[in-house]
Amino acid sequence: MSKQVCADIVGSVMRVVAHEGDTITLDTDLVILESMKMEIPVRSEFAGTLVELKVHEGDVVQEGDVIAVVEE
Repeated sequence: MSKQVCADIVGSVMRVVAHEGDTITLDTDLVILESMKMEIPVRSEFAGTLVELKVHEGDVVQEGDVIAVVEE
């Protein structure tokens, strides 16, 4: 079953940490967002396989935007 990980804040994707095909656990860092000169990790809320990463470094995300899709 696929689950979506969404952004909690508005920010720019500073660094992509995980990649499609990676096996991830609960709280694995997926990307690092920069917002108001702070680095904020977006962590997976699910364990499984990262099947789709929807952002790239330099992208700007809004609150609620889908960052990644995880297959449990």
